Amino acid sequence: MPEGRGGKAGARKIWARVLAALAVLLVAGVAGVAVAYPSVAATTCPGCYGLTELRPGVYTEEGLSAGQRSQVAQVTEAATERVAGFYGSRRSSPRLLVCVTDECYRHIGGGRERGIAVLDRSVMLSPRGVDAVIASHEMSHVELHARLASGVEVPQWFDEGLAVVVSDDRRYLAPPSAPDRCLAEPGTALPVTLDQWLHAAGADVSTYAKAACGVSRWLRSNGDRDGLLELIDRLNAGESFASMVTNRRS
Repeated sequence: MPEGRGGKAGARKIWARVLAALAVLLVAGVAGVAVAYPSVAATTCPGCYGLTELRPGVYTEEGLSAGQRSQVAQVTEAATERVAGFYGSRRSSPRLLVCVTDECYRHIGGGRERGIAVLDRSVMLSPRGVDAVIASHEMSHVELHARLASGVEVPQWFDEGLAVVVSDDRRYLAPPSAPDRCLAEPGTALPVTLDQWLHAAGADVSTYAKAACGVSRWLRSNGDRDGLLELIDRLNAGESFASMVTNRRS
């Protein structure tokens, strides 16, 4: 065989081996993600986890009764309307994975929570979270982060307290008609980081009420929705959160 042709054939073999190795690594990487972070994999490929699309962006288990399908549709629609109603519009469109059985929720990587936002782009709901309040709480996290510029963050207490207000969770807030919606005073040291929040909320469920109190009072004193949208704009422009919102008793 002429040297030129043999060289080309050898090069093709080398590239074939390289591509094969890359393919193996890619498959291994995807498999690793699926094992280590099933919730990420499930929200990326719901069908890979046995979920079927009920309506655009909403996935749930196969084989549900007509009543169960109707409940999921009503809950997700109500939650979507609640978020849009609070902000005046929506910039996010999270993929919603809704489980009506514990087996389904465990399969997609869920734990003991009612629901959870995944990577600021998806929401997973457990059987205990098929509720407009829980759904809109998690969707509030996604909406807020969709409106914040890359790298801009707010303290975890504000994020969680805002989600309670958006979802109108009466476990932690008085009705909107009340002179003061607070059910628990916020105190002076609300959790700033996610780790701090998980620890505090795990030890004291009233942490949600305290955060919601701080946010609801701030909103009432700063123009409600208009004040929040202005806060987001100023944060995106580079102003510090601490210069506009204080973490102390109102």
